[in-house]
Amino acid sequence: ALEPISVGVAIGVACAVTGYLSEPNFYCRFVECCPSGELRLNATALKTQLDTKLFGQHLAKDVVLKAALGFSNNPSPKKPLTLSLHGWAGTGKNFLSQILAEHIHPTGLRSKFVHLFLATLHFPHHDRVEVYKEQLQNWIRGNVSACPHSIFIFDEMDKMHPGLIDAIKPFLDYYEHVDRVSYRKAIFIFLSNAGGDLINKAALDFWTSGKQREDIQLKDLEPTLSLGVYNNKNSGLWHSSLINRNLIDYFIPFLPLEHRHVKMCVRAEMRARGYAVDEQVVQAVADEMTYFPKDQKIFSDKGCKTVQARLDMHEDV
Repeated sequence: ALEPISVGVAIGVACAVTGYLSEPNFYCRFVECCPSGELRLNATALKTQLDTKLFGQHLAKDVVLKAALGFSNNPSPKKPLTLSLHGWAGTGKNFLSQILAEHIHPTGLRSKFVHLFLATLHFPHHDRVEVYKEQLQNWIRGNVSACPHSIFIFDEMDKMHPGLIDAIKPFLDYYEHVDRVSYRKAIFIFLSNAGGDLINKAALDFWTSGKQREDIQLKDLEPTLSLGVYNNKNSGLWHSSLINRNLIDYFIPFLPLEHRHVKMCVRAEMRARGYAVDEQVVQAVADEMTYFPKDQKIFSDKGCKTVQARLDMHEDV
């Protein structure tokens, strides 16, 4: 016969273990879960990361920080947050989108709730655009059904076939549900080199007139940028209904980087590799980059894109 006390202890332990295992957070410690309830971003942590890792982009940092925090603090958004990031390669568009993704889903681009599309990889053939449209709609519908806080990043928008991105218009619009699915808590981010020339010209005009680049405001660039992208036949947003319907919340310009910003990138990369910062190496790497205009050499024509490779040449130092 079993002792009553032993039976009572066993039952108590079993109940405790069962209760512990059934706790919602327990499962999510081992398997990635979609954020439940209302999403709240850590404003201080996000701002700190943007300030310490993204250089020369005061506009992009300010707009994305305010837009993301406002969106996450809104218990009932009317539409998904939709951002379009524009600028030349190496200015930080991918980097910023990764930082934002990591603050919503800690594993960032490795998260099953963060989806990266590359135009040349996922949508390479012009004659299959209609097939891509259907596949894209099904993919987004399925993933938002699984996690309302899904993030979709579309890179190389300047290489995307015109008209293809319009397939996702219903998901970005002001609908409460589309086929019984709500998309209002998702985030869509477009990355494009299109409009880079317009941004660079505006930055050069500010420099020529003796103004500080930090004085450039979003209103100085956004109207021209959105119109330029809309009329650019080399843009995936050419004559797009997403622009016609004002479904893109912000067109965010990434300014060309100056010599001092390239040096900031070199220092950050050295610290990331565990090196002590050697200013002679910093100067040497920055000087090896190429700058434009040719006669003044103000802006890096590759941003910080080749900093890592060039720093490899100085490994012995």
